[in-house]
This record gives sequence, C-alpha cells and structure tokens, in this order.
Amino acid sequence: MSLADSVLAINNDLPIRTQKPVHSGKVRSVYWLTESDSRRLIKQKGYQVPPNTPLAIMVISDRISAFDCIFHGEGGLLGIPGKGAALNAISNHWFKLFAEQGLADSHILDIPHPFVWIVQKARPIKVEAICRQYITGSMWRAYAKGEREFCGITLPEGLKKDQKLPELIITPSTKGILTGIPGVPAQDDVNISRQDIEANYQAFGFESLADIDLYEKLLKDGFKVISDALEKLDQVFVDTKFEFGYVTDKDGQSKLIYMDEVGTPDSSRIWDGQAYRDGKILENSKEGFRQFLLTHVADGDVLLNKDRMPEREALARDNALPLVAMMDVSRTYTGVAEKVTGKTITLATNPKADIIKILREQYDLID
Repeated sequence: MSLADSVLAINNDLPIRTQKPVHSGKVRSVYWLTESDSRRLIKQKGYQVPPNTPLAIMVISDRISAFDCIFHGEGGLLGIPGKGAALNAISNHWFKLFAEQGLADSHILDIPHPFVWIVQKARPIKVEAICRQYITGSMWRAYAKGEREFCGITLPEGLKKDQKLPELIITPSTKGILTGIPGVPAQDDVNISRQDIEANYQAFGFESLADIDLYEKLLKDGFKVISDALEKLDQVFVDTKFEFGYVTDKDGQSKLIYMDEVGTPDSSRIWDGQAYRDGKILENSKEGFRQFLLTHVADGDVLLNKDRMPEREALARDNALPLVAMMDVSRTYTGVAEKVTGKTITLATNPKADIIKILREQYDLID
C-alpha cells in the first residue's frame, strides 16, 4: 500500500444512513442515525440508554489542523498516518479509566472500528475548560507582559517560563458564540471566570448551580488521573482541554458526562519528563507541530496574526509540508498512544473500506 492510502483525510462522505446533514469539524465528522436505526441498535446491542435516545456515528480523520488551518504533506499525503487511530485509542483509554474510578461516563457507547465511535446525543455545556499545571504558551506570553489575572484567578509574582504552578488552575472560555450574557462578548473562545458561569449558569448550559462544583471536581479529578498515569511513563501532563455535557440515563435521570476527546496530543500539552528535568522542553503533542510550522514558514506572523487569515489559509492550501515533518508528527501521536495503552497502532491499507464493511455487516447502517 502507499502511505497516502493509509490516511483517512475525507470522513464526511461515508454512505451511512442518516437523518440529518453530516456535521464535519476540523478532525471528526458526525452522522446522526435515523430514529429507527437508533432504537434498533439500542435494543440489539444492549446500550444502557433510554430506547428513544438519538445516536450518532462519529468518524475521526487523520487530518492535521494548526492555527485554524488544515495542512498537508508531499506525495499526496492529506493527513498524518496513524493520527486518528492514536487519538481515539488515547481517549478510549482515559474515558474507560474515568468510568472505572467512578468519576463520570463519556458519550461513547460502542467502538466498532479504531476510527469510529457510536455516541449518544448529549446536551453540551457551552464551556471549554482548560486545566493548567504549568505556565507556558499564551498564558506565559500574557504573564511576561505583566498580566496577573486569568479568568478571575490571580497568579503570584516571580513565576518563570514553563514553571509548575503553585496549584492546578482552571481557565474556562466560551464554546461557540453566546449572546446576552453580561460582561461576556458574543465571540467564540472568550475567557470567562467562574463568577461569570455562576451568574449565568443556565446560559452556559448547566442545569443547576451545584453542577458547577461537580464540573470542577470532574476536571481536577480527571486531570489527576491522566497526570498520575503519564508520570509513571515519565511524561509531564502540562495542560489540557475538557468538554462536558448532559445525557439522560436508563432511569430517565440527567447526568453530567465527559465529551469530545480527552488527554490527547491534540487537546493537551505533554512534555518528556527527562528533557524537562534537563531544562529543555521536548513536546509530545501537537504543540511540536505548531513550533515546526513557525520555524518552517518564512514569515511566522502569518500564522499568529488573525488579520492575515486569508494569507494563512492560502499558505496551508498551496504548500505541501516535507514528508519527514509529517512522519515526525506521526511518530509523536502513535508513540504517545502506544505508551498510554500498551498496544501497537497499526496502519490500515484502506480505512474507509474497512469502516464501511463493519458498519454494513455488523450494524446494518449502510444503504
């Protein structure tokens, strides 16, 4: 097989029987099943949800996005070999660990294929919650310019770049554009404080004030589970993003769950432990790819300046990245997945055909 054939770049064109248009994000595509297929699978597969729960097929891709653009490589390589399977494997591992340790369930009901999840419909909390254990990245840049307050939290003086923070902090931001919330601009990804969430908890999708405490507990407990496990692999869990939502359980009760993905190199910073002790930063996450792009591109401001978005999009579209750089990213993603799960990530010869075969033969979802 050619390397390009092993990559699943287009994931929104599978012939899955659906009820609504396919929703395609930067990395995943979501296929909402028909009501009859949802009911049939819940009964056939014994999913522990109410019989009228809407289900979706979530298909990951191997695409790589950075600075809000999708990048590609030489030789027709439209994604990173092994990336999608690695991301799913890592998330599956952490979600399972969270459930086993009594934290909360996830939206995943079934895993038919390494690229595929069957998920239940959730009512999303409109907050992206970043947990930070070290000061780096955008927070460090703001701190170095004199900022001390972040999302209602005041940091002490005298912190150094990449230093461990006195305690784990949560810096939430808006997920999507929310209107009519006092003091919160109607823009995506705006930093907010816990006070903002408490004062407008229903607008952010929380069903009760008490659930804000639960959400913070699930954030901190989830972070600790991943951080402790990575520490045993001599990896430093620097920061990560969590997303939450509500589902209705089998007894008709509303419960808060983890959503999206968790603890992956796409949603987290992970550093090599030995390098950090030696005073260096060796990224085992997408941040390494971002740093490569900043040095590879002649004018790094194109990637950082939002006013130059058309130039940035043209740059990503018209320039194939070196194969060696794409494979470096592949080794990072598959390496983290294999460390975390203890299992090898293998490249499929034709992932799309494999997915269609499984969904036809085992789930009867292909027309």
